[in-house]
Amino acid sequence: MNEELHTRSSQVWLKHYPRGINKDISIREDFSLAGFIEKSTQKYHSLPAFDCMGTSLSYKEIDRLSACFASFLQHDLGLEKGRRIAIQIPNILQYPVALFGALRAGLVVVNTNPMYTERELKYQLIDSRADVILILENFASKLERVLPETCLQHVIITRPGDLLGGAKKNLVNSIARYFKKDIPAYHLPGAIYFTQALRSCRGRNFRKADITADDTAFLQYTGGTTGISKGAQLTHRNILANIDQLSHWLSVRLNEGEEVAITPLPLYHIYALVINCFVMMKIGARNILVPDPRNLKSLFKTMRKYRFTLFTGINTLFNNMMKHPEFAKMDFSGLKISSAGGMALQSAVANEWMLRTGTPISEGYGLTETSPVLTSNIPLAGWLRPGSIGLPLPGTLIRIADDYGTEVPYGTPGEIQAKGPQIMKGYWNRPEETREAFTSDGWFKTGDIGIMEPDGFCRMIDRKKEMINVSGFNVFPTEVEEVVARHNKVLEVGAVGVPDAHSTEAVKIFVVKKDRLLTYEELFSHCRKYLAAYKVPRHIEFCEGLPKSTIGKVLRKALKENTAPASF
Repeated sequence: MNEELHTRSSQVWLKHYPRGINKDISIREDFSLAGFIEKSTQKYHSLPAFDCMGTSLSYKEIDRLSACFASFLQHDLGLEKGRRIAIQIPNILQYPVALFGALRAGLVVVNTNPMYTERELKYQLIDSRADVILILENFASKLERVLPETCLQHVIITRPGDLLGGAKKNLVNSIARYFKKDIPAYHLPGAIYFTQALRSCRGRNFRKADITADDTAFLQYTGGTTGISKGAQLTHRNILANIDQLSHWLSVRLNEGEEVAITPLPLYHIYALVINCFVMMKIGARNILVPDPRNLKSLFKTMRKYRFTLFTGINTLFNNMMKHPEFAKMDFSGLKISSAGGMALQSAVANEWMLRTGTPISEGYGLTETSPVLTSNIPLAGWLRPGSIGLPLPGTLIRIADDYGTEVPYGTPGEIQAKGPQIMKGYWNRPEETREAFTSDGWFKTGDIGIMEPDGFCRMIDRKKEMINVSGFNVFPTEVEEVVARHNKVLEVGAVGVPDAHSTEAVKIFVVKKDRLLTYEELFSHCRKYLAAYKVPRHIEFCEGLPKSTIGKVLRKALKENTAPASF
């Protein structure tokens, strides 16, 4: 390896940071997320912490309720440090209470997507060897059908309105069951209700668990888009390091005890979990939980109630929001930071958001395995570069390498590889996959293709495994999608490679129209104007919608597997 090149590309950002933004990241061996939670709830005890459906819980109330849940887990269920708890709840008040309680009791949290099918739920519960699950009543019927095949010893059920209090609690629960009919019949004998669990701790304190920084805090499952879903073992140190890294950078724009964050992305996803839940907790922010971001009318109604200062989302959400008629009525005058992650941010979306809100979107990059953020734009004038995923976070090294692990020159595409305190200790019970995820000299291989500029700014191009091979030429789906999305009659687009007898693969795009008058010929002409001939889609398929993950990321694998080529 060219050591000079290696040193330049991984360390260059140090001299480019604005004064005061760089920081040494060091986590004490005896510090944990349990200590972090206690420190934050005590520091900001009188401030509102989480709001949902018109009910607010203060940091003091979060402290008390999570301590009650921790006591229940320890005393009533007899769970010791290191046992695993699955939490299958959307963005409602029960989530932070249960999350913090489990961490304070020393348990390992297995975040479980509420949208899972029975097959996916069974797989994750079996693979994680979860001992207990806390599940929203709406999904209990699925659990009933898979329960006999799992290792679960305890089931805790919560209803949607359980922490709303008073008449509102009963009203919300009744609407869900009898009016919306959102709760299929289920039979889970021996299950305990969440409200019962909280009541059981009265007059009894939980025992502070002996947790170290290197103990596992989360089994955070990857999306499985490039293979079988794996549980990334994220330690207390990993999460605390990313909290420290991100809160330090955001401190250039945000003030302790003053901020209001809108949280539409699910907290069970690593992006919102760290940025919205933990980082906002460190600065004493008020977190506004949005149970279903797909209901844009409800999202806008919630946003109008607050003078919010931070908004996190992904490209799809930003795009859909701006296409909704209610968007024009929103007041963004208090917004300080808009943050994007989870998928590539399209320039057309970023430009329109800036034009309509007056606030640029600060894009970052990371993975589940990296807790999650590796790089980000700094939310300061002159340090936000459109189309860039920013600079490596403090304490993080980034290099761009070829297939042989040799670092490539600036501006040359290669695999993004990283070192840093936020990178997982490995995949749960998968030693071979863990070895394959790292180079022999300890760099984590992201599987993403990117480039680095001479001043340290990075740009992600695409997933390595999603590149399209057209007659030996690499075509990046993100580039094609970026060009197609610029067309003013296109709402959404997904690009994949499909078999082609003449060129190995051909580019196919799936397009959701914004204007029903959009034609194949018009779109093909647009692509020929901005793309090299081999990158131009040979197949175009118009559709009503694109398959997406629960955070709104377009699932290219689903597009590729479930459809046949359809040329115009």
